[in-house]
Amino acid sequence: MASADPNLLPRRIVKETQRLLSEPAPGINATPYKDNLRYFNVIMAGPSQSAYESGIFKLELFLPEEYPMAPPKVRFLTKIYHPNIDRLGRICLDILKDKWSPALQIRTVLLSIQALLSAPNPDDPLANDVADHWKHDELSALEKAKDWTKQFASEG
Repeated sequence: MASADPNLLPRRIVKETQRLLSEPAPGINATPYKDNLRYFNVIMAGPSQSAYESGIFKLELFLPEEYPMAPPKVRFLTKIYHPNIDRLGRICLDILKDKWSPALQIRTVLLSIQALLSAPNPDDPLANDVADHWKHDELSALEKAKDWTKQFASEG
């Protein structure tokens, strides 16, 4: 397929991809699909000392034609209980929207998503019901996040 030809990709995407593969960020594995190098299969370990610790989350990342002038599209494929991630896996993160800058890279985006798992922000929610739960009973919300992690993000 022609889309798999690295020569057709902007050099920046090729370089970022090579770096992701040769120097993966801790707890994050991002591999481009063989038939479309703009699509990445992402495996992210839940950060330690978070409700998502020991979870293995699958995400998809897509680089639109406008990248790096436009942010990558990223979403969780693994079900997750988090105030900034909705049922469809969409992520509420400023750098994926209005705070995007071409200076940012795929690696930065993935590290920011991982950081969001460590520090949920119920004041800027995407999942309002989860955010309300978080604000009114954080301990119970954290327990539910841990349960969902065990249920949906465990290996085997």
